[in-house]
Amino acid sequence: MTSLAASVESMEQLATVWRHMVLDRNEDADVRDLPGISVRWADGRFAFWNCVTLTDVGADAALLERRLAEAADIMRSKKYPGFLWVFEDLLRAEARAGLTAAAERAGLTYAFPGTGMAGDLLPVPEPTHPDLTFVRVSTDEHLRAYADLNSRAYGFPLEDGRDGLAGSALWKREVHAYLGLRDGVPVTCAGAVAADGRLFVVLVATDPECERRGYGEAVTRKALHEGARATGLTRATLHATVAGAPVYPRIGFEPNSPLHFYGLR
Repeated sequence: MTSLAASVESMEQLATVWRHMVLDRNEDADVRDLPGISVRWADGRFAFWNCVTLTDVGADAALLERRLAEAADIMRSKKYPGFLWVFEDLLRAEARAGLTAAAERAGLTYAFPGTGMAGDLLPVPEPTHPDLTFVRVSTDEHLRAYADLNSRAYGFPLEDGRDGLAGSALWKREVHAYLGLRDGVPVTCAGAVAADGRLFVVLVATDPECERRGYGEAVTRKALHEGARATGLTRATLHATVAGAPVYPRIGFEPNSPLHFYGLR
């Protein structure tokens, strides 16, 4: 797969998976595919479920400028904040060079970077870790623990994370979501969900006090192992944070497009 094709795949996987995630939170969520813009906005307290993505392939500087202004206007119309996702490799060179300045003119501020990743890597062996036991998310208590791990890892208030997952049937039935427990206490989590013939890895998090012990890699391998066993899928995709970017290539993922996340200024 070419670099551009992998970047398009990464963007399309986001749009597919986030449609299900935001509708799970709010059946009246804003889920639209506009010219050059994908809206997946639950308008809840969990910021990751409030998402706008640029979808043009090969956008030049003028088109980028227009799309950023349109995306910012959509974000301003919402009650709760969220993020604009920009896949750098979908932009032409001159648009990439001017992205920072164009975003500022649109009233957007840089939040954090990421990286799209994918690979034909499944199945993976069932993982073990000397510190951890794994349990599939199947109860409201599990969902709360999963949400709290994400809140602590990404700096959200606990109630915001719980608003994103509490009571979800989707996460208990369709997402292969796992907690890693150390001495019975949840310290890490990862999920994998089938989307358009791939497994998409979603909401990987580790308690900040337990980082650099291989917990995130182990629980991601567990979610992939169980997801592949259940579905027979062989390709997986994800979007990595800076913290996760060094981990996933050890599983078999290859990076594609750099990602840029923006909020409203």
